[in-house]
Amino acid sequence: MIRHSSPISGVAAHEDSYVATAGYDNHVILWDQRTRVPLARVAHDHLANQCAFSPDGRFLVTSSSDYSARIWSVPDMRLRAVLGHHEDDVEMSAFHPTEEKVATASRDHRVRVFDFAGDLLHVFSGHKADVISVGWSHDGREIISSSDDGTIKRWSLETGGLVEDLDLGGVETDTVAIGGNGTVYAGNDEGELIVLRDGERHYVPAHDAGIKRVVLGEERGLLITLSYDRTMRLWDVSGPAPQLRDSVALPPVVWPRTCAFAAGSEIVFGTFGDRYHRYDFAAGRWSEDPVDPTWGLNAVAVQGGSTYTIGDAGVLWRDGEVHAEQGSLCNFLTPVGDTIVTGGQLGTVFDALTGAPVHQHRSPLNCAVAFERDGRRHVVVGAYTGEGVVLAEADDGTLEHIRDVPLHGNAVKGVALSGELIFSVSADGGAAWHETGGLTRRHTLADAHGMIANGCVGLGDGGWFASVSRDLVLRLWSPDFTVTEVPTPHRHSLKCVSADGEGRRIAIGAYNGRVTVYDRETGRWSTDVRPTTAGISSVTYDSARGLFLASSYDGAVHEIAPDASRTA
Repeated sequence: MIRHSSPISGVAAHEDSYVATAGYDNHVILWDQRTRVPLARVAHDHLANQCAFSPDGRFLVTSSSDYSARIWSVPDMRLRAVLGHHEDDVEMSAFHPTEEKVATASRDHRVRVFDFAGDLLHVFSGHKADVISVGWSHDGREIISSSDDGTIKRWSLETGGLVEDLDLGGVETDTVAIGGNGTVYAGNDEGELIVLRDGERHYVPAHDAGIKRVVLGEERGLLITLSYDRTMRLWDVSGPAPQLRDSVALPPVVWPRTCAFAAGSEIVFGTFGDRYHRYDFAAGRWSEDPVDPTWGLNAVAVQGGSTYTIGDAGVLWRDGEVHAEQGSLCNFLTPVGDTIVTGGQLGTVFDALTGAPVHQHRSPLNCAVAFERDGRRHVVVGAYTGEGVVLAEADDGTLEHIRDVPLHGNAVKGVALSGELIFSVSADGGAAWHETGGLTRRHTLADAHGMIANGCVGLGDGGWFASVSRDLVLRLWSPDFTVTEVPTPHRHSLKCVSADGEGRRIAIGAYNGRVTVYDRETGRWSTDVRPTTAGISSVTYDSARGLFLASSYDGAVHEIAPDASRTA
């Protein structure tokens, strides 16, 4: 049966005919919109990020972390063209409104335009960070792009140059939509809806966390904003200013990364499950059609001689058996004394062993690290909104929320402990050091990494740390905050990092399933293997067996010997 086996990151709809979904299982599925029956499935070589139909519905373009976009004919899903020439992930692609052209947004900081034969027609350079969103003006003469550099830029297809550069104060803007009268709607990481019209800009407080997608249904006079505060808000944009029409809490299965207007009053959503979800905004009702869980793993941990895993379904597995259920996707597992802490998309910190909620935060959670202070066990949890959520062990052994500490101005992607320091890295490439006593800031570097930092680990107890980034470099941080950069053998984005107890051997997992181990003592890569074609989601060290354990998006845990060198 055709279904997704990993979360759905992109969804598109064409009139009342088709829905397309793009998933982290590398697959793209075309569905009959009326029956929800899958019609065809095709694949990229890496994560499929987004998809979009051509205006006439005859073609579908898909964007992928395999550094390509691809054009497929509909409904047979035959490959029409591969749009290459990208030097990093393609996050989004958009069809020209009338001509056979496609614009792409890439994390290599560029916007490109291709024809339907796959020939590169234009390259627009000028963004200083990842380009996340792209769209066409309705007359097809201009392209609008948004970037992690906090700007929106207009490009002329005729001149090949920059028309307008809008600085939004350095606040990241992941998503834009363009109206027929030239109005641009954008959503930023501070939860604001920005309306750009006739040379003026208006900021509308819209959400309590960053806006990840805006979708314009101009023929309906409606705009959707999706946020990591777990709400969808529907705006009436038929007048001079957006008016809030409805605010809808999202079910746990919905991933607030993507949605699309479908037939009638229906909206389709990407999910953490095996198929898309539906909402009828006229009736104010979610579909009762089941969305079954996917079983990809996001984290692995070892405690008390047992191996624990958790992932998309929010199910905690102990030595391969179901142990507890959290009810939503979870991103990490962190042992804290006799319990294990987890959390994820709902922003809930859970006691993973029981599934009981411990604390509710306002945004999703990425990572955590445990430490001791004043004889009490503590844990700091990294949030998408940049805070460290601090919990401490109470007298009865449970965890209680103490306070939130500002760690970064963007999503916390990793936290680690070494000695009396907590080290953290951020989606904006920054790094910060905080003391365990009082969590006061010791040092910060805004440009510690060349691109998004995805993880970090403490190297023993001497104040040394390691971090990895999308720039494919392993960074070793000394107690005096200086860095040694070690080029890695990887060719695809680095996802996670771990180390043995002494901090000598450092394991790195990548999105293409490759795991390498760096030996600090010899200065060489002692292991280089690819146990799966699915992405490696996390790595941990099992000291009892002297092995690294790598969880992956295919639902497996792979054992990695730290000194088993061979070429992947």
